[in-house]
Amino acid sequence: MTLSAPVLVRPAKPEDVSALGRMGAALVRFHHSLDSLRFFAMGDERGYGAFLASELGRQGSVVLVAEARGEDGAAQVIGYTWGRLEKRDWTMLLDACGALHDIYVEPEARRLGAGRALCVGMIQRLSELGAPRVVLATATKNEAAQKLFASLGFRATMIEMTRERSSE
Repeated sequence: MTLSAPVLVRPAKPEDVSALGRMGAALVRFHHSLDSLRFFAMGDERGYGAFLASELGRQGSVVLVAEARGEDGAAQVIGYTWGRLEKRDWTMLLDACGALHDIYVEPEARRLGAGRALCVGMIQRLSELGAPRVVLATATKNEAAQKLFASLGFRATMIEMTRERSSE
């Protein structure tokens, strides 16, 4: 499959739910492959699709998709991002913010600028909703994502550390 730029970012629609579920499950599997003790395994595309579908109508939640044109000229959903407004979290010492929770681009569609366009779109939309800042978390081993986020002005603020229960 050959895809071409430009990439269009738009709000997700109910008809995108199956693509959202497929990509959301792929994102979960990717994280699990990076650290199977930290990230749970899930192959339930319908479940993740249903979850993201529920976010489509939720106030303060944003689900965007990226589209590119295939060889036949038809638009294909090649990526998505999900974020929402979050209240002050005393446990995390985090003031009210916009949180970018998910971002995923299909492997064959990478290097078209979809990841950057999705991030920029999410930052813009969360800002329009009143977010004073946007925060995100990224897997330690996901250096490509970290480079993208840094190029968009994100800075490291926390390092999560995990310890498994010993087998003693």
